[in-house]
Amino acid sequence: MKIKDKILLDRKGLEKEGPINIVVFGDSVTHGALCGCFNYETVYWNLLRQKIHAIRDYVPVNVINAGIGGTTAKSSLHRLESQVLSHSPDLIVVCFGLNDINGALEDYLSALESIFNQCKQQCETIFLTPNMLNTYVAKDTPKEYIEYAKKTAEYQINGRMDLYINSAIKLARDIGIEVCDCYSMWKELSKTEDTTMLLINRINHPAQEMHRLFADALFETIFNGTDTCKANNGESAMYQNERN
Repeated sequence: MKIKDKILLDRKGLEKEGPINIVVFGDSVTHGALCGCFNYETVYWNLLRQKIHAIRDYVPVNVINAGIGGTTAKSSLHRLESQVLSHSPDLIVVCFGLNDINGALEDYLSALESIFNQCKQQCETIFLTPNMLNTYVAKDTPKEYIEYAKKTAEYQINGRMDLYINSAIKLARDIGIEVCDCYSMWKELSKTEDTTMLLINRINHPAQEMHRLFADALFETIFNGTDTCKANNGESAMYQNERN
């Protein structure tokens, strides 16, 4: 059952189907990393949970965070079963690419192919494309990361990042995985805004306010074509108990 249907469950349906369970699987952005700290309140998946609850708070929405900073799709294959699939999710959001850019494209795509195929067999799956990397080395880049910022800026401006993400998008669509393409949204923003300044660490971690972009885009992808007003027919636990 997809989330857009599960959000409409009444008491009997909830007893049968259970709450909405989402697993987010990715790297540091999914983990909740900012610049030297983590924030699990403003991270995109928590904002998404809040948006879903704003439609209808009767159906619980649980999010399991399987994001770990510094990981790649390839290095995360071994934890797919234990940290993602074992939770019997209704939706899996996969978001890798920011660290994979340092490795071979073939490794990235091969790992994603395995992840997509395994996730697709179990439940609804969305490939969430990441944000852009920095396009230059900002003056306020943390000193310890300046050399890496030079490398990531080169990856972004020479088209390497575009190649990786566009290849991953094609792979996902070929397999039948829905794509929430936030990378293209960042590229569009870059035409009028300094997107490096939208990265809190000036390299690859979006600022807190930019997590809203991911949450809004995921919400639209999940509920695309759905009249969300139908969900605002709240259930009262007290009324249900009195009636039964």
